[in-house]
Amino acid sequence: MLREEQAPKSVLLLACCCYLSNSLGTPSLSSYAKTEDKLFKHLFSNYHKWVRPVEHLNATVRVKFGLAISQLVDVDEKNQLMTTNVWMKQEWVDMKLRWDPENYQGITAIRVPSDSIWSPDIVLYDNADGRFEGTVTKAVVKHDGTISWTPPANYKSACTIDVTFFPFDLQNCSMKFASWTYDGSQVDILLEDFHVDKRDYFDNGEWEIVTATGSRGVRTDGSCFYPSITYSFIIRRLPLFYTLFLIIPCIGLSFLTILVFYLPSNGGEKISLCTSVLVSLTVFLLVIEEIIPSSSKVIPLIGEYLVFTMIFVTLSIVITVFAINIHHRSSATHHGMAPWVRRVFLHRLPKLLCMRSHVDRYAAPRGSGGGAGRDTSGSTFETTPLLSPRNNLQAALDSIRYITQHVVKENEVREVVQDWKFVAQVLDRVFLWTFLLVSVLGSALLFIPVIYKWANIIVPNYAGGGS
Repeated sequence: MLREEQAPKSVLLLACCCYLSNSLGTPSLSSYAKTEDKLFKHLFSNYHKWVRPVEHLNATVRVKFGLAISQLVDVDEKNQLMTTNVWMKQEWVDMKLRWDPENYQGITAIRVPSDSIWSPDIVLYDNADGRFEGTVTKAVVKHDGTISWTPPANYKSACTIDVTFFPFDLQNCSMKFASWTYDGSQVDILLEDFHVDKRDYFDNGEWEIVTATGSRGVRTDGSCFYPSITYSFIIRRLPLFYTLFLIIPCIGLSFLTILVFYLPSNGGEKISLCTSVLVSLTVFLLVIEEIIPSSSKVIPLIGEYLVFTMIFVTLSIVITVFAINIHHRSSATHHGMAPWVRRVFLHRLPKLLCMRSHVDRYAAPRGSGGGAGRDTSGSTFETTPLLSPRNNLQAALDSIRYITQHVVKENEVREVVQDWKFVAQVLDRVFLWTFLLVSVLGSALLFIPVIYKWANIIVPNYAGGGS
């Protein structure tokens, strides 16, 4: 009987505990939401977002401004644009958005849409696509009136591209932020941090950020002053792609031009090879023209090298045509070789170029030429019997004289032809070494100083300079 009487009491006690716990918990959550709703009504009942949050007309709203970059999307050399993804960190005090946390259950911060409160109209001045402001996001409002707003933005900013040392170039692209309508007496912009925040930066495959710094500048106009924050991005191109697919093929083509002078002088393939190299260089020049901006102020390094190589190839075509013309000369088409030409190209230059002299190659050994013939002819005439009639002897002598003159003339013609061919060979060898020397020195003088400067970069003094 005792147990039966205690069981209903236990169930009743358990039900009362559950009711009390529910009744105590639910009003707590409901009261917090109502308190935050009450706080919003208290703050924004008479709030006007178009009015500066100051107590006096001459008071100044001070805005701390900082920048964080998340990605360097692209640098468009042709249109001179830099595309970036950034976060604009802004902080100021709104005296109209203050409250005592003790009166609102300890609420110290709330999140409100940025378009429902007053915000400084800080925009990117050197914007290039018409989007001057950042994205509308929520701002954090603290109980003391401090507002923190960090909207993300995708900007295309104008950037003057200097392509002098392309593809080993260094660019200085700046982003200038300032208030669009307020002067410095109404909204003063202060630099939050000298360096751009790169903690969440995503690397770019073509460009490397060397430094990214900010500075505060002031522009005066009569009695008014206009503060601004300028961030300078010193970026360096990673030239591996252009080196492999542009510079090395160009250098290879210039050395192919040198091999033209190693081909035989009578080869018609020499002109074909020069023409093919010239067409290839023209294609490379058109490719570069599509990449770099059209400017007459500076000529890019790679453009200078291509023009240098094209002049190189054009000269090689002219010299090759001249050498082929010399190779096919003969006594029937041209006058005799000038003495200075014979002296320079048949005697002196071959020795300097380590070539076997053409004259030495075909000259008969001394003591075994005409002297033996004269001895032989003399002995012949001495042993010739005088029994033959005189007219037969005279006829035989005339025939021998004619044959001798004909053979001598043929030898002279052949020697003239061989002399001109050897002159053409000497010309090819001279220009082979000349073009090789000029090509190696030209390539070294153009690229080595620039590569050294790129590898040992020194940030210019104007980096981070405000305007």
